[in-house]
Amino acid sequence: MSVELMVWDEPVPISRDQARAAYLAAKKGRPVQGALPEVAKELPGLVTVFPGHVLVTMDLESMDEMSGQVFTVARAHGLVCYDPQRDLVHNVGPLGVHQGMQLHTGDGMVVHDPDLGLVHDVLATLSAQNPFAALVTFGHHFIQVSPAEQGEPAYEVEYKEGHMVRTLMPRLDDVRQAFHEYATGDRSFLSRHEWS
Repeated sequence: MSVELMVWDEPVPISRDQARAAYLAAKKGRPVQGALPEVAKELPGLVTVFPGHVLVTMDLESMDEMSGQVFTVARAHGLVCYDPQRDLVHNVGPLGVHQGMQLHTGDGMVVHDPDLGLVHDVLATLSAQNPFAALVTFGHHFIQVSPAEQGEPAYEVEYKEGHMVRTLMPRLDDVRQAFHEYATGDRSFLSRHEWS
């Protein structure tokens, strides 16, 4: 089984719906023959060039490693990257304040310096197939979330900066706000919730 990622240029951040539409429209077109654009030469996997878009196809077994490479190359060239398997778009910005921050998910995705829109969208994918999401600034602090056990409020959130604290948040919007605040250097989520 193969999986795909597509990269292209956008002047401003776009939504998942816009990225999905651009991906589907590009795939309806005919591949371009001839010389590869510079970015295509740097991408791993099987590369197919469509007008204005580059499609990367890889096998499922190498998806996690190769996806990370594609995200890095796309970011270095200022390109959007759409992941149709996860229905997620990686925009160039806006970014959080912690340089080198990483987004990790339970389904194997690792993104260095994720854009804030991606962090927001990833949190909606928490499920049995994606049992956690974490923003990590290695050597300093992190915040992570996983769905809580049945019969309890919806999300268990842990934060570590020196020592680990934990809380339960009943709504996804609470989790999204806490992750956004963490990513932007705001620690208001610590006083807004009870931590143990």
